[in-house]
Amino acid sequence: MFKHFLEFFPTTKQKNNTFILEIDYKKIDAFMCNLYGFEILLDISAVDYESDGLKIVYIFRHTNLINTLVLSSFLPHKRVNSIESKFKMASWLEREVFDQYGIIFLGHSNLKRVLNHHQFVGHPLLKSYNITDGQICTKSDSLEDEINKEVKKTSFSKDELMFLNLGPSHPASHGTIRTLVALDGEDIVAAVSEIGYLHRGFEKSCENHTYSAIIPYTDRLNYCSSMMNNIAYVKTIEEMLDIKITPRAMKIRVMLMELSRIMDHLVCLAALLVDMGALTNYWYLYNPREAIYDFLSKLTGSRLTVSFMRVGGMSNDLHETWLEDLQEALKQVQEGTETTLSLIKDNKIFSDRTIDIGVVSKDDALNMGLSGVNLRACGVAHDIRKDSPYYGYDELDFDIVVGEHGDVYDRVMARFMEIDESIKIINQVKENLPDGDVNIINHKVVLPPKQNVYNTIEGVMNHFKLTFDGIQVPKGEYYSSIEAVNGELGFYVVSDGSGTPYKLKVKAPSFTNMSAYPKMIIGHQIADAVLTLGSLNIIAGEMDR
Repeated sequence: MFKHFLEFFPTTKQKNNTFILEIDYKKIDAFMCNLYGFEILLDISAVDYESDGLKIVYIFRHTNLINTLVLSSFLPHKRVNSIESKFKMASWLEREVFDQYGIIFLGHSNLKRVLNHHQFVGHPLLKSYNITDGQICTKSDSLEDEINKEVKKTSFSKDELMFLNLGPSHPASHGTIRTLVALDGEDIVAAVSEIGYLHRGFEKSCENHTYSAIIPYTDRLNYCSSMMNNIAYVKTIEEMLDIKITPRAMKIRVMLMELSRIMDHLVCLAALLVDMGALTNYWYLYNPREAIYDFLSKLTGSRLTVSFMRVGGMSNDLHETWLEDLQEALKQVQEGTETTLSLIKDNKIFSDRTIDIGVVSKDDALNMGLSGVNLRACGVAHDIRKDSPYYGYDELDFDIVVGEHGDVYDRVMARFMEIDESIKIINQVKENLPDGDVNIINHKVVLPPKQNVYNTIEGVMNHFKLTFDGIQVPKGEYYSSIEAVNGELGFYVVSDGSGTPYKLKVKAPSFTNMSAYPKMIIGHQIADAVLTLGSLNIIAGEMDR
């Protein structure tokens, strides 16, 4: 099937394992009927080319779990047929494109805003939108239209049910997620979710900043593992520039990503156990996380949002006591996880609260857009570190943790086991860390050393040009991703050849994971809905952007 695709579209552009294909809008429906093996939908977006009009963009993954396709088409009438009936996850993705660009998806079941509030006027990612327009929401959305549609799919009438808001003012929803549920007693028979409470216009901001100036903004996506966001973003820009970073920088990035994975998993598990009422376990997991933060504070000078990565390398090399600090942090992590597992693994209360709760099948998980540990817990052995390895992951010895039932129990235990695998990776890296520089030598990409800036005219000029004009990325479009904590974190970037991206879109795992949530809690009770949400580890900064 993949060979057939290349034969049918011989002019397709290729970069690494990513294929870029632009087709006539009249052929979109025909392509969707075949897909040529690209049957996993990753994201939907659009690009406003002003004089040339709007271009719809679909990003697919092949069933071989390796190749990625960026399919695009100009829309002369700002309308295109919905693919919601084929891909469940397309529901929210199409709503986002409608919300941000005003594209109408014909046949969509619920085409309304999803990130901006319901009183918002205009479409902010259009180039013509005035970014200084402040629009305040004065009245909440009842969500009555959405929940009524869901209730009609059940055997209940509206009058038989009680309606209840779970969040946003609820500790388990972190003040950023609202789920309206229809209840038959304590049982949930229908549910819809509202997000956007933390939407800050990340993608619009990126269109007005240089590539380097965007790095601090990425920290605020998944702020529980901000280093991951840094690396995913600069990796994309480096690939667009055809830059290969130094071996030392590569391995340090791997080590920092796995530390971030551990740190994020710890806070997810700690918070979920608190939601269950198991407060003691919180301290066994949360305190080791502090040891990792201490390590990062020494390394980066920051604690939560580090802005440590640079295109072409990183801010600085490892600090003098990094090895001792790292070993101490890992020791505390292992002790904390072992102690917690000893308390919950054979605990009947824990088992009753997690087994067969929030179950997702393999096929539904792929169709609903789950990725990362939430997908692997459903039995799908997909990990970008293994399937499309980067930074030498293919040279490291670690296992993909795969579940069986796709329930809360599997998602929790998968995270515990992934912590062990991350420690295994870190130990291999620190024992074989190469010497050398952490930044490449390229005055068009990396800021010159301070002594050059202070003492040479070339250094001053290089510094000035990079700071004010930014890194000049070749004209074109590209998609790249990494295996982040919550799943596939990708960046789709369109460059016009200047130092500022013409378009930047984040494929945020928490957004698609959250879109699956309302279906996962149907048939369960209110308390089960809280644990199901916690097991997905939704980070609002990443979800809302």
